[in-house]
Amino acid sequence: MGAAPEGTGDPQGAARAVREMFTSIAPRYDLLNHLLSFNVDRMWWRKTARRFAAVLSRPEAEVLDLCCGTGDMTFALLRQAGKSSGRILGADFSHAMLQRAYVKSTGTALRWIEADALSLPFPPAQFDLVTTAFGFRNLADYDAGLREITRVLRPGGECGILDFAEPRGIVGRFYRVYFKRVLPVVGTMISGVRGPYAYLPSSVERFPEPEEMLERMRAAGFREVSWTPYTFGIAGLYWGRK
Repeated sequence: MGAAPEGTGDPQGAARAVREMFTSIAPRYDLLNHLLSFNVDRMWWRKTARRFAAVLSRPEAEVLDLCCGTGDMTFALLRQAGKSSGRILGADFSHAMLQRAYVKSTGTALRWIEADALSLPFPPAQFDLVTTAFGFRNLADYDAGLREITRVLRPGGECGILDFAEPRGIVGRFYRVYFKRVLPVVGTMISGVRGPYAYLPSSVERFPEPEEMLERMRAAGFREVSWTPYTFGIAGLYWGRK
């Protein structure tokens, strides 16, 4: 089970379509993220980074931000780490996104690498923390992605997956109207590209419910798992320890 943009029939085609979509919206990506979320996305990144304050405070910590896009989650990790000398690395398979992350990181110690989350160019047990914000949902194979995260984590290492969810109740009803009808129109109008913002609601619908996602994490090798909802369950943080 994984992302399946319209018109794709296999994991390779899905991955190629996702890369092309994110490359096409890279110039307006940051603007649209903040605009369409009413800047709540900044709070989600900060809250997620605070969850890993203990790891980030360790001078020897090795941290990987996966599917980093233009690096907003990576920068939140850096701010939380403060003067810690640990290494924080951002990885994404969209060259256009990484170019923007690189420009934004001038003067920092952040490092970037172009890499596929399903086939990472790292040895086993390299990282103390792996995070990913609003990118895991776009992987062509969720279970393969979880196994790869487990592989590169050290024993006792932690994982944080921040992504959208579908809230319940009256909040959920209003949210679905906005997410399915308003957001795609505004996103398409500002970006000038239709596909990505029409794909976004369907990708959230396809993503596993929290209990199923936690079960998939256990199957991938995490011995402790949890899900913490953010902002009425519009988004949430999946946490796991290898």
